[in-house]
Amino acid sequence: MFSQSDQAEDRYVDGPLGERFHYRRFGTDSGVPLVLCMRLRGTVDHWDPALLDDLAAEREVIVFDNRGTSLSSGTAPTTVDGLAEGGIAFIRALGLERVDVLGWSLGGIVAQGITFGAPELVRRLIVAGSTPAGVPDQPNPSAKVGEILTHAVNDDEDYLHLFFPETEGARAAGLASLRRLDVRLSQSRAAVQDDTYRGQLTAIGAFAGYYDRLAELTLPVLVANGAHDVMINSYATYAMSQKLPDAKVVLYSDAGHGFLFQHVDDFAHEVDRFLR
Repeated sequence: MFSQSDQAEDRYVDGPLGERFHYRRFGTDSGVPLVLCMRLRGTVDHWDPALLDDLAAEREVIVFDNRGTSLSSGTAPTTVDGLAEGGIAFIRALGLERVDVLGWSLGGIVAQGITFGAPELVRRLIVAGSTPAGVPDQPNPSAKVGEILTHAVNDDEDYLHLFFPETEGARAAGLASLRRLDVRLSQSRAAVQDDTYRGQLTAIGAFAGYYDRLAELTLPVLVANGAHDVMINSYATYAMSQKLPDAKVVLYSDAGHGFLFQHVDDFAHEVDRFLR
């Protein structure tokens, strides 16, 4: 049985630089839509449909591919500012004047960039499995994480290592999420182009960070992660709580970078309550 998000149609909208943004829009109209910003090397088909369906039960959800990513045309950004500008351009191309924004991983940095760049657009911000970057004493990822990121294609074992702890329950949740992703991916074969991926890595490597600017984010912010995130250590989540004026932090003790796909119902509940 297909989920609501699995059946959502592909749409396109023209951006200001002659690009076409690929996106999907579905769910319940609640006045303020929720725009999702994707992780490193991810496309709209890499969002777990179980999470999308839970989020869409109470609000309209919009997922999109940034410039030069998957089915979106245009030049792929090579800076975080460029990625954020792409997100802002997409939101404005849809004619939206007010949105909530949720970003995961690299998307969490981009979501912060969208909020800094166009504060009038963003009502509430959710940063999942991410960082402002530039956090003092932030632990670095392991050598194994770095090695996995060089793989031309990531298989199930790569995905499990990066996103879930090495416990029986977390591994089972990770495999279940992968099989849900298969519904779309088996047909679309969606992937981030090699040049786009290299551009994303360049953007991350050159980014000084938003850490020293967090006090400027005076809107309500929800920050969440798994305590065992091997990609972006959850210390960054705690560090954000020390700088943000109006934030709530949620940590899942048995989860990692993919906590939002491991604890779908609970995280969606947290998002729903926060956005209400």
